[in-house]
Amino acid sequence: IPGVGHKYYLQFTTEDYRSGQNVGNCLATVFYQKKKSPPAVTISCVDTKDEKQIQEEDNKFYQKIKQQTKPIIANDIPDSYGNIEPALEPVWALAVVGSSYIMWEKSTENLSYSMAQVKSVKQWIRKDDSTEFDYTVLLHEMPTQEMISCHMRVIWLPGHPLKVKYFCASENQWFEEASGMESGSAAGILHEKEENF
Repeated sequence: IPGVGHKYYLQFTTEDYRSGQNVGNCLATVFYQKKKSPPAVTISCVDTKDEKQIQEEDNKFYQKIKQQTKPIIANDIPDSYGNIEPALEPVWALAVVGSSYIMWEKSTENLSYSMAQVKSVKQWIRKDDSTEFDYTVLLHEMPTQEMISCHMRVIWLPGHPLKVKYFCASENQWFEEASGMESGSAAGILHEKEENF
């Protein structure tokens, strides 16, 4: 759009990050306006996975985390050989979802990110049913090849959107933007005031 920016129309499939199984088909419009980030995104998806199956998987995932007798504290996920301990897979999965929000927020038409590693994670024990974790994650920036360190707090309860708050090494303040108000799985992200974290 001359003088305004670029608009892209996308058609793509989504897949389960563990099994590689196709779980949905999506149509999206992504609009990068000049001097404005992040892009304006309109998206609609049709899930190929049964809603009940998604809820069951979320509940299994949640129970793995809640069954911990001591708070989870870990470093370097995956390790230097690319391995993730099975007990830490739920922790890794939440980091993937939470960091995807940071990547969306920071990406531009010419700059993108992927999560390379969870450098550290600490679980907080809450009085309510939610799960809460503090992460330090490394994001791989393309095309610069830089590794960006970000601190991220994630709160999640099945049937509710994921809540994410973060700051990255090059920034000096917390970001609390909102995106995706879908409930049902850890795929949605919701704005929450700092005093509630």
